[in-house]
Amino acid sequence: MRRVTVAGLIGAILVLGFGAAPANAVANGKDASTGMFPFAVKLTMTDIPKPDGSTYDSACSAGLISPQWIATAGHCFHDVNGKPVSGPVPYDTTATVGKANTDDESGTVVDVVEVRQSGVNDVALAKLAEPVHGVTTLDVATSAPEKDDALTLAGWGATEETNPVPSTQLRYGKVAVGSVAESTAGVHGVWPSADTSACTYDSGAPYFAGNTLVSVESDGPGCPHDGEETTARVDILADWIHQQIG
Repeated sequence: MRRVTVAGLIGAILVLGFGAAPANAVANGKDASTGMFPFAVKLTMTDIPKPDGSTYDSACSAGLISPQWIATAGHCFHDVNGKPVSGPVPYDTTATVGKANTDDESGTVVDVVEVRQSGVNDVALAKLAEPVHGVTTLDVATSAPEKDDALTLAGWGATEETNPVPSTQLRYGKVAVGSVAESTAGVHGVWPSADTSACTYDSGAPYFAGNTLVSVESDGPGCPHDGEETTARVDILADWIHQQIG
């Protein structure tokens, strides 16, 4: 099983585009145009500590749920042993907001300063150093998804597992809910193909219906694949989320 995780890539050589061609995101997805999903956030982490004292760089995806808060995967923020942590960000992290491509003149890049783990499933909230104004935010679902519900995935991850690199282009695809568990929802690709799926660095990417966040990317098989991807539901956290972000 592939976990689209920062912690699980500690042993890999992770390069944020250095010496490599730019990668797209979401395996077998489509390019998002500027302004299509302004709430889809690219997270860039640098100097993440490893147990041997060395460091590496990595990335995740997220969704903007208020001008100053994003929802992402809990495992994107962890200690040196890979355990999810709350509090000040454990390593330098920036959020790219309001862009569909890193070269877009629109949008902004802002530091991430604080993390709050849900403690219920693989969801964390992260606070931006300052509010991002003029960008559409996602509402948080308050009811459980149902089997066959149609969702959109928008992420900044790689397109395949061989030598993956973080994306410079936001990509998206359509999925359907295949199963619903107590704190997760399993989804599978629908469009543009049955093996449209999340990939490395898509951790925390939003799955949404209309303008409502339903879940975030957590775990799944190697991409691309036509099996189920595990996503962490936010409806069960709705009250907690609203308490945290005020």
